[in-house]
Amino acid sequence: MESTVNNQEIEKQQVNSTKWYANWRFITASIIIIIALFISAGSYYQANHFNSQIKINGINVGGMTADQTLKKFKATVLKNVVYIGDQQILDGKDTKMVFSDKDLPAIKKLLKSQWTFFPSSRAKEYLLKPRNEDQYRNQTLKKQVEEKLLAMNQGLKAPQNAAVRLEQGKIVVTSSISGEQYDVASLLKGFENHNYISEIRLNPEYIQPIKEDSEFIQNQQKKFEEFLAQTVDYKVQDKVFTLKASELIKNASISKDLQIKMDDAGVIKERITEINISQSTLNKDFKFKTHSGSVISVKGKGYGWALDVEKEIPKIIEAFENGGKTVSASNIYGNGWKGEGYGYDTSANNGIGDTYAEVSITEQRIWIYKNGKLVVTTNVVTGTHDNRHDTSPGVWYILYKQSPSVLTGRENGKITYQVPVNYWAPFTNDGQGFHDASWRGNWASNAYLGAGSHGCVNTPPSIMKTVYDNLSTYEPVVIY
Repeated sequence: MESTVNNQEIEKQQVNSTKWYANWRFITASIIIIIALFISAGSYYQANHFNSQIKINGINVGGMTADQTLKKFKATVLKNVVYIGDQQILDGKDTKMVFSDKDLPAIKKLLKSQWTFFPSSRAKEYLLKPRNEDQYRNQTLKKQVEEKLLAMNQGLKAPQNAAVRLEQGKIVVTSSISGEQYDVASLLKGFENHNYISEIRLNPEYIQPIKEDSEFIQNQQKKFEEFLAQTVDYKVQDKVFTLKASELIKNASISKDLQIKMDDAGVIKERITEINISQSTLNKDFKFKTHSGSVISVKGKGYGWALDVEKEIPKIIEAFENGGKTVSASNIYGNGWKGEGYGYDTSANNGIGDTYAEVSITEQRIWIYKNGKLVVTTNVVTGTHDNRHDTSPGVWYILYKQSPSVLTGRENGKITYQVPVNYWAPFTNDGQGFHDASWRGNWASNAYLGAGSHGCVNTPPSIMKTVYDNLSTYEPVVIY
């Protein structure tokens, strides 16, 4: 009997245990389902809403969906206030952000990037530029900022770059000085890259001077050193004069592209003047070896040349500035009708050359040489000595040749005679020259004393053609 009771008690306990286990399983399953639903709901929320401390372009979007965020952006007003450091320089007009539906994918991308499994209170800042260009900010406001900065700079101290100059023949480097002017280009670049928020705060950036230890200044110094080491060969006739920059150039400046410009040419002018004095023949005495072998001195008159120093200087300066090596003299002047000079191309025979006409007043004779050889000689009659119509001594040149011609004499502005001749070769501007004289009967060696010409060299008609043919235009006539 006792055994039966115990068995029933055991069966009862087993039944109760089974019921409890079933209840526990139900409760556990329910809890799991609730937790899963809670997690799913939270995960869905997290996937579609920004965390609480998220800002985009300075706007708090915590708890918002992407659509809500876009709507808030569209409604947000930009104040467009511009600061440099703490100083407000411009208060632009209020504008709406230009976000549109095209920007929704970008907002969703930010939403996805900030996602956390559990809600987070960690603060994060994101930047986003709209796909549409903000015309006011990127163009109008930017232009206003530029104009404002330029206007401000006018009242601010400008920086001074270090500079290299040549002063009194020495390379001098001046120190740079800092200024207060804003670096407009850099600030505008900062403006372009600024966050898309109401306040535009730009870090102050100033125009920096070029420092004396900069590569730029060092290159300028090197350029000046090379410049001063230059030489230019100045060629005058068959002589070469070496001009040294270190001796002749005292003051010069240099540009950003390393182009050197001379400030003055005083020493160069002095040197070219010295060369001109030593080499030119204009208005000087020529040493001349006569037909007899004697050496005399004859004053240069029409014949001769000189350098136009003022016109030569720019060529030499250009050669130094541009690295030229050789300059040939080309600006020549003299006593020609148009200021031209003659004899520059001739250096032989003390500048007279080997082709010339020799006239001896005392011997009343002429000798004509071609390339150093006598080609014709004849007696002549020169200007009358007694009435001061002497043929003018000096070194002249044949102005031109004319055959036939009419000789016209003038005194006090009136025509005194007109005589036809077959050959005419003048050598002075006042009308003296070689010509035939068919009317002359007195060809004596002393005829010139009282019965000579009006200054011309009368040549016997029988030989005048030979004389004429052997006279060359622009070649010298030596009269003594």
